[in-house]
Amino acid sequence: MSTYTATICWQREDQPFTDRRYRRHHAWHFDGGVVVPASSSPSVVPLPMSNAAAVDPEEAFVAALSSCHLLWFLDIACRAGWVVDDYRDAADGVMAKNAEGRLAMTRVTLRPAVRFAGEHQPDAAEIHRLHHAAHDACFIANSVKSEVCCEPVLPPA
Repeated sequence: MSTYTATICWQREDQPFTDRRYRRHHAWHFDGGVVVPASSSPSVVPLPMSNAAAVDPEEAFVAALSSCHLLWFLDIACRAGWVVDDYRDAADGVMAKNAEGRLAMTRVTLRPAVRFAGEHQPDAAEIHRLHHAAHDACFIANSVKSEVCCEPVLPPA
């Protein structure tokens, strides 16, 4: 079993709060030292309270699925003897009401375009097989229905 961490930080600073016009800009801190500017999506919370230049949770969800698929695809293609020169995925996610009537990411579509090296190229059936195997192995795709727990840290009494 492995555990992965992220620390998410937001501060109100001097802005009002109860008028609901506070900034949604925040930061994702990862264990390797990377800090990613984050915000709500401008399609959910209008500008200037959102930051269009930052990554929003919905984009991160799509990117995590795409990235996991990419990493598995590269590994599976390598083990099958194929040499991948280039991989680009124009992935997107659709936010809509789910079966319970709640807004959710109801569909993520990956559109990987892969360029292989060499004269001998995989046929369409092999490319589909490689992507199917990558999808089956992808930790994130296998986690989409995972349990999400919330354990609030209470201030000292």
